[in-house]
Amino acid sequence: MNTEPKTTMNESVLDALKAAYGWETDQIKHRRFGSGHIHKTYLLTVDGQVYILQEFNDKVFSLPERISGNLAYLMEQFDPGQLPFALPMPVTNREGSFFTRLDGGLFRLFPFVSGITRDAIDQRGQAKIAAEAFARFIQVFLPADARQLKDTIPHFHDLEKRYRQFDTALLHPKVSLDRATKEMIDFYREKSELVDKYLYYRSQLPLRVTHNDTKINNLIFAENLERVNALIDLDTIMAGFVFFDFGDLVRTVACTRDESSMEWDSIDVDMVKYEGLLEGFYTVLAGEIGSEELESLPFGGEMMTLIMGVRFLTDHLNRNVYYQVQYPEQNLHRAQNQAALLDALIGKRAAINALEEKLRNELSL
Repeated sequence: MNTEPKTTMNESVLDALKAAYGWETDQIKHRRFGSGHIHKTYLLTVDGQVYILQEFNDKVFSLPERISGNLAYLMEQFDPGQLPFALPMPVTNREGSFFTRLDGGLFRLFPFVSGITRDAIDQRGQAKIAAEAFARFIQVFLPADARQLKDTIPHFHDLEKRYRQFDTALLHPKVSLDRATKEMIDFYREKSELVDKYLYYRSQLPLRVTHNDTKINNLIFAENLERVNALIDLDTIMAGFVFFDFGDLVRTVACTRDESSMEWDSIDVDMVKYEGLLEGFYTVLAGEIGSEELESLPFGGEMMTLIMGVRFLTDHLNRNVYYQVQYPEQNLHRAQNQAALLDALIGKRAAINALEEKLRNELSL
């Protein structure tokens, strides 16, 4: 079976696009764009106007109407002039819908934003710029009622739910429990004390409009990496807590190795980048959100690392039914990677507290 992605679209899709968006032209060019694993993406040029066209994967996001509803609600609340970068919303078709069913597929169209994307960053200043962008997204939507948003992926960052799934997988594991697997089971069981802290914050902190997938490659940077041109991938926008978005940045930016690394002894917290991330959030949100919300940010780094480790280990116990793997033990190795990072974060709590104190003093909080 040929699993290579198509590089071109069928003419029937192009004809349907013209009808759906009212394009009276034959001057349409397209090519595959980017390296996303969830949606097929094309760069589309229509009479010189450039768009991004996505063939939407409704197997991963099985509730596209919730995405449409969330974005429609946010567009009602949003003044583009409030942000120093673009927040590219889908272009509506002639029927006023974000999604268009074409030739059996589900498509949507976005304005194209020029710039570059990165999977990693090298400097403290870049970390601060990235953090400021995600923090400004939260800031702009502070007046919105996050409870109006529907979960596009139910229980996405629900640590309590992820531990229940872990416990269920332990009842009937589909892999042999070798020494490495048992060590990881013991490790993540011991860290379940963080669930109590999560439940405390869940009971005390307000829900906010959060992005929920704050990877560096969900920002489009200017060519010189000195500013953000756009914040993208809005499918996971849901009601959440501020520490979700900060925590996922810590997990993916401030780690000295990526989540596929097996160099366990080299996995640590890059405190220079961590300081940039924390400063970015504090600079934007201090005085805008409650003091306890600000104080919850470092917990987010630990929690988001923990939740990913638990999910990886659960998938390993279930014999890799969710995450794609290149070899059978890869999810176990990913869980080991996240365990090393979580230990490093816990070990640096005092240093992180000192960074917080420094920022509070600088901002006179």
